[in-house]
Amino acid sequence: MEAVQTPAAPAISREAALRIAMAARALPDTSVGQLLEIIGRRVEGELNEDSLATITVTDLKTGFGSADGEEDGEDISMGLPAIKEAVRILWGELDSDELPKTHPELAQMPGSIRVAVASNQGETINGHFGSCLRYLVYQLSPTDCQLVDIRSAIEADLSDDRNAFRSNLIGDCDVLYVQSIGGPAAAKVVRAGIYPIKVKQAVEASEELTRLRRVMENSPPPWLAKILGVDAADRTRYGQADEDEGEE
Repeated sequence: MEAVQTPAAPAISREAALRIAMAARALPDTSVGQLLEIIGRRVEGELNEDSLATITVTDLKTGFGSADGEEDGEDISMGLPAIKEAVRILWGELDSDELPKTHPELAQMPGSIRVAVASNQGETINGHFGSCLRYLVYQLSPTDCQLVDIRSAIEADLSDDRNAFRSNLIGDCDVLYVQSIGGPAAAKVVRAGIYPIKVKQAVEASEELTRLRRVMENSPPPWLAKILGVDAADRTRYGQADEDEGEE
């Protein structure tokens, strides 16, 4: 009996992978894998910027229609505006927000810590750990704060373990600011040696980082004192000082 040959997954360029992951976000209840399967049925050979530019609205309508049992794609649950936006993303036509300038040469700032910020736009803390578009990485000391790197998190959607991928992506950071993070994800972040801090609402990174700089300079809590390399005895003293201040 002849073995059945499973078709090999198409080769895919990094840029194409990022576009597909972004397009999947624009489509309600659609995973990267589902969209990749639909596109793979309509593109021969490598998936790259050129081949993605051949995907049409009709292609996606037909693909999702087949999944919904609607061969003509006219009565699918997927809204047409979402499909049109996804196609524009696949074509590379959607303008991304303007990213701030980085200063990688300042990554070795003396007496500093490294802070990651989950962000979807500009220099704002407004991202969920498991779905933000990128992490802004700052080098922070009591006297200075510089953006040293911007790390896209889109490729996490193509990973078998998205939380682990994201934790590894910011594994060199000491602190993480997010607007939201789930329990299992927070556990992975902590195991990676990163201290997560949640903000209640979207806020400019500069506001929170300025506050953190003041704490670093004046009276860091034990968790921060440990990151800064303060010995155990002094960390205990800092903790007691915080408690005394809270009783006033």
